[in-house]
Amino acid sequence: MVKSVTVPNISATEPDWSREQLRQWWDPSRQLLKSIRAYQKWYAKGGLIGGLLRRINVLQHRFWSVVTGADIPLNCQIEGGLLLPHPNGVVIHPKASIGPNCLIMQQVTISKDIKIGGHVDIGAGARIFYEAKVGNHAKIGANAVVLCDVPAGATAVGVPARIITHSQSETQQNSDWDTPISQTTS
Repeated sequence: MVKSVTVPNISATEPDWSREQLRQWWDPSRQLLKSIRAYQKWYAKGGLIGGLLRRINVLQHRFWSVVTGADIPLNCQIEGGLLLPHPNGVVIHPKASIGPNCLIMQQVTISKDIKIGGHVDIGAGARIFYEAKVGNHAKIGANAVVLCDVPAGATAVGVPARIITHSQSETQQNSDWDTPISQTTS
């Protein structure tokens, strides 16, 4: 008998701050996010002490940016619950907007005026350009180049990215297995 595996529902509107909590001191991606969050907090509060603490956060941010190899500016618009399992090479434009509970893998580039919804998974090496909007619960495949809007719940793959549905991807996978190799190469 096969057991049913239930995946916890991840909200696209309410940030899950536990995803960003430090598990140990040497946790570079979470330390980078912590320095960004602290800078933004003290920037909003202002004042003399806020200015001093902001400078400390700038130094922390620079250190963790070098360690992670990520280019995520201090003034970016990232909602809570962001996961960066391998932040190496992640580049996010300061005018991009990222929703809550997103997952961004390594070598991802997000350009200017991009709006990413909540709980979006972005695969390794993906590029998102040209003021695209990515809906809630969408998935961007590895090395995809997104040049158009991605609707909520959709999956975008390829160069340039095209939108696929689950039934299309399953059909494509099944047809690839059933087709002889001599037919797939022609």
